[in-house]
Amino acid sequence: MDTSSLLGALGSGILIGLLGRLIAPGGNPIGCLFTILIGIVGAVAGLSIGNSIDAGGIATFAIQVVVAAVLVSLVSALERSRRNRW
Repeated sequence: MDTSSLLGALGSGILIGLLGRLIAPGGNPIGCLFTILIGIVGAVAGLSIGNSIDAGGIATFAIQVVVAAVLVSLVSALERSRRNRW
């Protein structure tokens, strides 16, 4: 992996993570770095889903954002339940 693809993954992870966080309902008790990591995972997962169903560019981007929103919601729910136990 070269520097440009690493920076591209980081940039898309930031954008997709933030959009996923905006779409996810409720408060999100996770930090910015974790949001970026979730965005990167959502971008990779959404890209593979988009490629497997032969979606276009905008449709693949929408799938990436939805996957990131689902992941942000899941991680936020897990974090809230972990904090409420103590």
